Amino acid sequence: MITTYTSYTMISRDLPKSLARVAEKPDVARETEYYLSKIGSIKTIDDFMADTRLYNYALKAHGLEDMAYAKAFIRKVLTEGVDDDADFANKLSDPRYKSLVESLNFAAFGAAATSFDKAQKAVVEKFQRQTLEEEAGAENMGVRLALYFERTAPTIKSGMEILADDALAEVVRTALGMPSEIAGADIDRQAKYIEEVVNIPDFQDPKKVAKFLERFAAMWEMNNPSDNYDPLAAFNAPSNGISTDLLISINKLKLGGK
Repeated sequence: MITTYTSYTMISRDLPKSLARVAEKPDVARETEYYLSKIGSIKTIDDFMADTRLYNYALKAHGLEDMAYAKAFIRKVLTEGVDDDADFANKLSDPRYKSLVESLNFAAFGAAATSFDKAQKAVVEKFQRQTLEEEAGAENMGVRLALYFERTAPTIKSGMEILADDALAEVVRTALGMPSEIAGADIDRQAKYIEEVVNIPDFQDPKKVAKFLERFAAMWEMNNPSDNYDPLAAFNAPSNGISTDLLISINKLKLGGK
């Protein structure tokens, strides 16, 4: 049996080749071709949200596929932008919403938002990477978590940022041998503990990240020996910064509302 760490390193070691293979898959190539052929002609948030294929492609690229139903919520995120600390996306603990705005920044650039490389090529690259990680997770969710952590690690600045992302928190808690019950403990105490036992700046070093993920993979296999574990829990759980009730309430807002 190929171990979690071996599977992860096989993909990560030659990432360009792995991504090229994903890009050539018929369904990925078809959706990518459509996205690139249409996105440049999109001038408003209304245009973007009216095209279901474009909308779903961009959300999946940013790991927000499960939030596609919450159109009023996504509209609010895009409408306010990220230039002000008070903007909605900046208030959310989940950084994926801010990333979506930065890719499609209608608030800052208006009709020109989709003309930039970050709205075209960069979104395609994100989509292909997201697809690669999901494909790996279909075989072994530990591999998906490792790939996600590797991609996100350089952006981590604090223990609180780790806890704000369920997938990052799963990797760190597993690697540190933290019991699942600790997830219900005081969030500030958890963040402080993580910062005490992990040198966060180490996540800027690919070699140290690889070592951390080797530890995670070993612990993952010890903790998840059966099929009873829900492998998608870390990715499907609502982000810590917003409740389900609030999501539903926002989704009921009138279009264009703030």
